Amino acid sequence: MADTHPPDTTQSAGKKRDRRSGKVADFRYKRPSRQNEKSGNRSGKSRAHRSSQGPASAGKLDNFTPNSQGGLRPGEAYAALDLGTNNCRLLIARPSGRDFTVIDAFSRVVKLGEDLATTGRLSDEAMDRALGALSVCADKLRRRKVRLARSVATEACRRAANGPAFIDRVREETGIVLDIITAEEEARLAVLGCHILLEDGEGHAVIFDIGGGSTELVLLEPGGKIPRILDWQSVPWGVVSLTDTVGRGEDNRDARLARYAKMREIVSGSFAPFAERIADAAKRDNIRLLGTSGTVTTLASLHLELPHYDRKAVDGLIVPSAAMRNISERLSGMSPDERSELPCIGHDRADLVVAGCAILDSILDLWPAEKLGVADRGIREGILRSLMAAERQSERALKALNQTRTDKAS
Repeated sequence: MADTHPPDTTQSAGKKRDRRSGKVADFRYKRPSRQNEKSGNRSGKSRAHRSSQGPASAGKLDNFTPNSQGGLRPGEAYAALDLGTNNCRLLIARPSGRDFTVIDAFSRVVKLGEDLATTGRLSDEAMDRALGALSVCADKLRRRKVRLARSVATEACRRAANGPAFIDRVREETGIVLDIITAEEEARLAVLGCHILLEDGEGHAVIFDIGGGSTELVLLEPGGKIPRILDWQSVPWGVVSLTDTVGRGEDNRDARLARYAKMREIVSGSFAPFAERIADAAKRDNIRLLGTSGTVTTLASLHLELPHYDRKAVDGLIVPSAAMRNISERLSGMSPDERSELPCIGHDRADLVVAGCAILDSILDLWPAEKLGVADRGIREGILRSLMAAERQSERALKALNQTRTDKAS
């Protein structure tokens, strides 16, 4: 289980930061020094490979090509790639005012964490599937002439004994430099990517991200454009890891319900420390809840009775929590074949959606908000906002420096 510190615990030199709260904005992407710009960083090893805090070297697909004038240029493309336990996702976008416009996207189920819970390793088949998807991403990054990108890997690569070796293989075969981020940063990026969809209100809020290999929960303080993190927790249970651990015994309805109860017991036990810490906040009025994951978007689609998935209908939707519980209860008693026939689930999700329902039910137990916000956005959007915010900060710093030089010259 991850540490119970908030996701923004990066410490600056010589200063300790408050480990109980902090802003989610990310300004870690500083423009390289002039010396680095001149050298082109041609050492053969990328900055990202030497340090998880920075972009990759020239010639690699996480290349950071400094703009000599500083700051954002509207026509330039930025990219965020998220290799999770179950999916590989890419977003390529251009700045648009204080926001961005997506110009290309890619998503594929790769099941990288398949059987990881039982073997402790990424299988050859899973790595091959992921590499196939990453090769598609590499082609898109090249064609779009992306100026600045960040590519991250999460729980599957964190847990696997051969995770670092796989990262090296990805770099050699595709040119993509993956940064294995901590659960802390994963939670912070998810919040940064979706918090604008939080329902208006004065109550405390919880944002959660149900992934393939882990689930992150973040408690936010009310108010402010950038929410302040009060507490958080990550548990090693996502739709893949929980399904693999409990097994797939679904021969009859009783067996399915017993399996679901076992999932709920495991997840609730892992959430218990966080539930205890936020118990007082959970009893207050007007608490809010926002979820980002395939689980909540799938259940929201079923709630709307959509014939096929429609992001525009789902992203930003507010759903009664009781309705989501009812759908979870119905799915937990269905056979895999029955689930696969439902719109917006299909074969790929039929095997995993029940684990997501168990995790969601456990979250609603510890944070009994009357309504649930649904977000079809998260880590990738958080990365893009981080990159662009840092560029804007770089632009302001460059302007200030030029103004200082002008003042001194006069």
